[in-house]
Amino acid sequence: MFATNTNFLQMGIVRKAVASPLNPIFLLLEEISMSMLGTNLPAISLESTEGKHVKLPEDIAGSWTLLYFYPKDDTPGCTKQACSYRDHIGEFKEIGAKVYGVSLDHLDSHKNFIQKYSLNFPLLSDPDHKLSEALGVYGDQEWKGKVFKGLSRDSFLISPEGKIQRVWRKVDPATTVEETLQEISKASGR
Repeated sequence: MFATNTNFLQMGIVRKAVASPLNPIFLLLEEISMSMLGTNLPAISLESTEGKHVKLPEDIAGSWTLLYFYPKDDTPGCTKQACSYRDHIGEFKEIGAKVYGVSLDHLDSHKNFIQKYSLNFPLLSDPDHKLSEALGVYGDQEWKGKVFKGLSRDSFLISPEGKIQRVWRKVDPATTVEETLQEISKASGR
């Protein structure tokens, strides 16, 4: 339905929807997420904490890959989510899946975050929010009554062929790991 690099924010979609099945904006976001399924991951290169640029989708081809977007390094919810992935990385490897965290933070911040919490998977830096915008993750966010530009906590399961297999919007950092593991296991047949 949508072109590979469609920018959902340019379509006038507001990202500060309340996650409720009764909220029409939330329903629109869900519909757009569904329409992304089967489309190619945008061709974008991001700096990685592994000391190289990761060229999407070619550098992740051949493996199931989870790209999880989070607002900011070393903040309570983001730390909880990252540490949960850290604690379950062996299970992701067992089912042949890679995990990448993505935020707007620069590499120095990412490296400090990895070191402080012994994270065992790479983080990608998207300071110009190119990938985040292309996937509809970057935009107006609301926290404690204030609206600001930033990332929502969304995750994308990418197939070995580089296609978007599943989208999770506004995930709960406490429960997202188990749900993503189940979905990857189901999709990969492992």
